[in-house]
This record gives sequence, C-alpha cells and structure tokens, in this order.
Amino acid sequence: MNRNVPLGAASMILASAIALASEVAIQMTDLPPAVRKTVEEQSKGATLRALSREVEAGKIYYEAELKVDGRSKDVLMDPKGAVVEIEEEATLDSLPASARAAIEKQAGKRRIVSVESVTKDNKVVAYEAKVRGTGKTSEIKVAPNGALMK
Repeated sequence: MNRNVPLGAASMILASAIALASEVAIQMTDLPPAVRKTVEEQSKGATLRALSREVEAGKIYYEAELKVDGRSKDVLMDPKGAVVEIEEEATLDSLPASARAAIEKQAGKRRIVSVESVTKDNKVVAYEAKVRGTGKTSEIKVAPNGALMK
C-alpha cells in the first residue's frame, strides 16, 4: 500500500484541519491593540484565566475567560475591540421567574449543573442551563421571558 500523500492532498488536509480549528489559545501580546485595551478594561477586578482567537461563521473573534468574584465570565470581542457577547455564570435564583420556571420545567428530573446569562448590546438576551441526566449533559436555552430558544 502506498502511504505517500501527494503534496496537493496534504495541503488540502492541512487547510481543512485549520478551518475546523475554530479556537486557538493566544497570549495578551497576540491581541490587536484595540482588543487588548478592551480585555484590560473588562478584566479590572477579575482574574484573566485564558485568551483565545476564534473563527465563527468565517469571522474572527477574541475571547477572554475571566473569573470575577468566584464566577466565570467570558467576553467575546470583534477585532476592533467591541464587545459582542458576554456569558456570565449565574444562579438559578437570580433569573427572572419566567426564565427560571422554563428551565426547571425543561430540565424535569435532570440535574441543573450550571446557569449562564448571555448579554448582547448591554441587554440580557438569553439564559443557558447545562443539565445532566442518565450520564448525558445537554443545554437548555431560554429567553428572559421564558420562551424556549434553539
């Protein structure tokens, strides 16, 4: 069996692998200046846990994973440093009653492992709950009014 891969095929395989790699860990020095400034602002009073460069739907984003008062906070930014989305760890009790009730109803007998708020344009647009049951973990996403989201 011939194990030699033609150069063109190897290049295509490598390009495919790179395209699939949507998140790459980076350092503060790898950030564009505008993104670095936003990270510095967002991380005041927090612990910076990790930085990454992501490609979603063909667009480049940067994410800062923070720990604030013992809770996780992920800040997604565009290359110009604008905050696109913030996901923050929350407690079930801190959610609006309609969102909490919808998550509890969807979870049923499964255990709610964690809850996050999702903020865009300075407004909470969703709540995401990770639930575990029968060895599987899944996610429930609801709007602030409790409507189920995909």
